[in-house]
Amino acid sequence: MVETSTAGRVHLDQDGAVAIITLDNPPVNSSNDAVRRGILAALDKIDTQQSRAVVLMGKGPHLMAGANLRELAHEPTEPTLPQVTAALSAFPIPVIAVISGHTLGGGLELALACDSRITTPTALLGLPEVTVGVIPGAGGTQRLPRAVGLPKALEMIISGKPITAVEAYEVGLVDELLNTTQGETSGGEAPEAEVLKAILAYANRYQGGKQPLAECDVPPVDKQALQARITKLLARARGLPSAPVAAEVVMKATTLSFSAAIAEERAQFLALRGSEPAQALRYLFFAEREKPFEPTHPVKAAPVSRISVVGAGTMGSGIALCALKAGYSVDLLELNDQALEAGVTRITQALDEGVKRQRLTQAQRHDALSRLKPTQQLPEVAGTDLVIEAIVEELAIKRSLFADLAQWVSESTLLASNTSYLDIEQIAEGIPHPERVLGLHFFSPADRMPLMEIVRCKATSEQSLITAVSVARRLKKKAIVVANAWGFVGNRLYAAYRRQCEFMLEEGASPEQIDTALEAYGFAMGPFKVADMSGLDIALKMRQQTADTRHLRRYVGVPDLLCEAGRFGRKTGRGYYRYDEAMQPASDPEVAQLVERYREEHAITPKAFSAQEIQQRAELALINEALLLLEEGVCQRPADIDIALVNGYGFPRWRGGPLFIARQMSSNELAKALDKLAEVSGKGHQRANLQSLNVQNSEE
Repeated sequence: MVETSTAGRVHLDQDGAVAIITLDNPPVNSSNDAVRRGILAALDKIDTQQSRAVVLMGKGPHLMAGANLRELAHEPTEPTLPQVTAALSAFPIPVIAVISGHTLGGGLELALACDSRITTPTALLGLPEVTVGVIPGAGGTQRLPRAVGLPKALEMIISGKPITAVEAYEVGLVDELLNTTQGETSGGEAPEAEVLKAILAYANRYQGGKQPLAECDVPPVDKQALQARITKLLARARGLPSAPVAAEVVMKATTLSFSAAIAEERAQFLALRGSEPAQALRYLFFAEREKPFEPTHPVKAAPVSRISVVGAGTMGSGIALCALKAGYSVDLLELNDQALEAGVTRITQALDEGVKRQRLTQAQRHDALSRLKPTQQLPEVAGTDLVIEAIVEELAIKRSLFADLAQWVSESTLLASNTSYLDIEQIAEGIPHPERVLGLHFFSPADRMPLMEIVRCKATSEQSLITAVSVARRLKKKAIVVANAWGFVGNRLYAAYRRQCEFMLEEGASPEQIDTALEAYGFAMGPFKVADMSGLDIALKMRQQTADTRHLRRYVGVPDLLCEAGRFGRKTGRGYYRYDEAMQPASDPEVAQLVERYREEHAITPKAFSAQEIQQRAELALINEALLLLEEGVCQRPADIDIALVNGYGFPRWRGGPLFIARQMSSNELAKALDKLAEVSGKGHQRANLQSLNVQNSEE
């Protein structure tokens, strides 16, 4: 093979009658100005008389994993990606795209502009642009429907979720799955050489000629069924502004010419690029990729290969499952034999479901279970690297457990509590080497929820924190490091939000009205539906623990009355709502009557609420509490607050989070809004000041 030229991030080689364009922009071959110019320069140098086909591939594992998101913050420069895709589509000889690794966004749009697509078996393909607030802007909304049909194209573009290589082949997005073996071939060739051999073999036998998708028709479809499908997809998008725009532009494939439709696509892409939701999504994208903790001096994470989880309930078994999926050896310690058996069953069933959904292979399932060691004997955890307790939320019981653990594990073993509210320093009081004690607060279900709060106690060492961050990364969690304070970050924020919603309930809004308004705002579920799902008795226990200070603040007694009536939520079929056998919530006149009596007894004249007022008060309650958390130093970084809400509490990602929202407001506007919130919130409300936000802004 002869390399004919090299243009920065793109290489052009010739192998017989096949020209090979290789993208070389590590680590993921993302699109940038140099890559786009390089592709056009390579096309210009190809001798179309001497070449029968062109192969477009990526160096390393990926073809192209999308655009450089930082480019979206600036005006596009030429050559643009649409100019590159147009050049590929119009090139006089066939262009074959080799899809590999993560071929996403602009990478898939490049492939769609080619005449044929082949893929490695492990590739992921998708157009995730809506998840960063825009839509595909280089022909993806028009070429994908022509390749796979409108229903599948709408699903991929509106959801932004990638599909596997196998599914891509099944739906017609790719023409061939490359049949390559893992490891070296019998002839001693490296896997890359074997893959290249298969690619060249395909290119040399390719007889399809030019097949630009731009010239293909969109397959016919039942319009009524398609509209119903769009409605469902948009409902799942939870108000994401780019989603309905994407749906509208995709449907232009049925009414406009290709050229007119891609012009509309580009116009909408450019309009969305600078929108506040797009800015919010880019902000979170980068915030989540920053290191959650920076030590004051260089320190390495301690090695962790074995994790012991104490407690085989829903949370404990979920943590164990999460660790097994990450490749750890796991002890599951539970004294109650029935609870232990139930925990192992939950883990096994979850792995079986993973196999059923083709997320795991049978071999991976077997491997995970082989690393699970259920036990009822505390001494069995000796030699472990990390203990995570997930037992009943009782201080005395947790303290006793930590004291026992300290007798059996080594001095270097990390001891972590999964408590939601208890003081971790009290839990571990008196045990030797407190520098190894910290909190690892998972969110339920632990194997699916991405957020993890790493709780730093006064004595926790930086090595313990770095080790916890390393474990969180391997568990695929979005970790934040927080101080050992009541509710940490997430639960304290949510408590302020829920409290404000209870104030509005007391003042005249109904549970249904509040839930509807906040779901329209973008929350995954309204606060009263969440309360029913969690169990009103759980919140009752928390309120009882702080009953002696209740007189210091405004207190809404409606939840207590519901509990007194035996209405504990879904578990009893009645809470703020009543539930049928399918657990679907429905309004309950008894709740309306109970709330009405409560207002009368407390001389409260109900007022009317608009959805906008409900949304504004809930949002401001979160902003106020977020600023208080900054003032008190509970967070390492301001972005941690926003990361916590979007990844653990159903806050709409496209809104960025309370501190992102606060930064979009002028100081005067925000100060007036917080004054108004303090006025309506009543006794005990602590109004945050803006100094912490201004200080953080000056540091960024």
